[in-house]
Amino acid sequence: MEQKREMGLKQRWNEFQPTKTSVFWSWVASVGLIMLIGFNWAGWVTGGTAQSMAQQSAEDAVVKRLAPICVTQFGQGSGKEQKLKALKETDSWQRGEYVEKQGWATMPGEQKADRKVAEACAMLLLPS
Repeated sequence: MEQKREMGLKQRWNEFQPTKTSVFWSWVASVGLIMLIGFNWAGWVTGGTAQSMAQQSAEDAVVKRLAPICVTQFGQGSGKEQKLKALKETDSWQRGEYVEKQGWATMPGEQKADRKVAEACAMLLLPS
C-alpha cells in the first residue's frame, strides 16, 4: 500500500504555477488596495482637491494679515469706547456685519469690506 505524504509549504510554493488570470486579478486587487490605503490614510488627494486646499489656505493667510489693519483702523476712529461697547452688545453672528458698516474692514484702495476680514477683526477686538 502506497502512503500519501502531504507536501510541505516550501514544496507547494516551488510547484505553484499561477495562471495569467490569477496574476491579473491579483494585480488589480493590489492596485485597488494601494489606492484605498493612499487616499484614505496616507493623505493622497486629487489635483482639484489640492488646488482648492491651496486656494483656501491663501485666502486664510490674507485674512490673517488684513485683520490687524482693521483693528488699527478701529483705533484711529473717534468714539472707540462707545463703538466697542456697541460691538460687545451685538449678537456674535452679526459682529462682522457691524464691523463692515463701521468701515474698519474696508482696506485702503478698496470699495467694499471683505466679510471674512470683518469677522476676524471682530474676533480680535473682542477676544473670548
